[in-house]
Amino acid sequence: MAELRLDASAFEPVTSTRDVQSLTRPSLSYWQDAWIRLKSNGRALFSLYIVIGLLLFTVVGPLLWRMDPSAQDLDQVSQPPLANRGARVVLPYQPWDGLEARATSSSSQTATARIELAQPPTSQSVRLTWDPVLGANGYRIYRNIYDTDGGGALGLPLGEVFQPDLVSFEDRLDLRARTYYYTVVALDEFGGEFSDHTTIAVEVERVITAAQAAERGLVASAADVAPGDMLLLPLHPLGTDYLGRDMLARLMHGAQVSLFIGIVAPALYVLLGILYGSTAGFLAGRVDQLLMRFADFVVALPFLLFMILFKIAFGIGPGESGILPMLVALVLLSWPATARLVRGQILQIREEGYISASRLLGARTGYLILRHMIPNTMGVILVTLTFAVPGAIFTEAFLSFIGMGVAPPTPSWGSMCNEGIKTMLTHPHELIFPALFISITVLAFNLLGDGLRDALDARMRSRE
Repeated sequence: MAELRLDASAFEPVTSTRDVQSLTRPSLSYWQDAWIRLKSNGRALFSLYIVIGLLLFTVVGPLLWRMDPSAQDLDQVSQPPLANRGARVVLPYQPWDGLEARATSSSSQTATARIELAQPPTSQSVRLTWDPVLGANGYRIYRNIYDTDGGGALGLPLGEVFQPDLVSFEDRLDLRARTYYYTVVALDEFGGEFSDHTTIAVEVERVITAAQAAERGLVASAADVAPGDMLLLPLHPLGTDYLGRDMLARLMHGAQVSLFIGIVAPALYVLLGILYGSTAGFLAGRVDQLLMRFADFVVALPFLLFMILFKIAFGIGPGESGILPMLVALVLLSWPATARLVRGQILQIREEGYISASRLLGARTGYLILRHMIPNTMGVILVTLTFAVPGAIFTEAFLSFIGMGVAPPTPSWGSMCNEGIKTMLTHPHELIFPALFISITVLAFNLLGDGLRDALDARMRSRE
């Protein structure tokens, strides 16, 4: 049989095309996919930037703005933001003996006290003089910060003059750079007020002496300035409070207290709830029922009552800051909600196949909880923690507002609101700024928690 020999020339090349499947996107881990979904949520991402900004405001802010939050600037008390901070240099105060009426005849007297200024009004003193009133046995002087033309109260009674011939008065009571309304009312022989009175509007100018400027560090020495020169007082971008303290510095240091309680307390009681709830969920049965009944008992405890008891136990007296009792009360009474949530997740996960396989391989209870169960509940835990932070911040603000939390002079947003509400009608910025920071912080954490809830939901993972 002849041998068949084939060479390469007997073959023809064959080309073929095959459809090759390719991945439309690279494989992503659970956390990478969650981050992509979080970035696609505009509100949650913007809230994340706000939270980062608040942390920088709290930590880095005091390093950049080094003004002492307890330092008082008595020349700028309750100043609004961007207020005029100029002060004119004047000579030191010189006592004034006042003026007497030049004549007391009825022809020279008037029906009402027509008021004039004896000299330009400054924050050193306002000197008033008026015409004598017919039949007056004395005068009463009022000062108001509102115009009294529309009726109503005449203001603060500054003093009384019981000498008919003395027709002058000097006001040196806490004068500031603003408009005051002075009223002079004539008195009869029994001290009763005449029905007619005169009011004058006085625009007070802020002044300072050369010695005061040198003492406060505005100039190197008193010889560097002369009467009539203009100086700029220290800058307060957000104004000052009723004691002349810088609002920006107090907001920064107040954020350290508010965010410390708002972050540390939830972190501790969420951790406690994780350990408690995971143990109850894994053991199940009677142990689970016993543990959860104790959690129900803790839920029924009144928080405010225990806050008072903890303050007494820690020896915190009236007017003292109760930061530590507040922290302890939050940790000991706020964990059941997290424990219930984690317990429900553990009860679901413990029935999964990989848990049964780990048991067959000899895995211990602690290993199963820490290695398999808790990591698979991290999404729920992070969302719970994010929602717990604004709750703790609001609790601190509420307790400080009613005087049970942080007490002055220690700043916190809640205590600043408590101080600002006293002057909200005349100086609203003292209340608006701390209330605004509380509102922004609570809203940012709530929106971030809502975005994390959607991003960490495994059922919503991208499949494109």
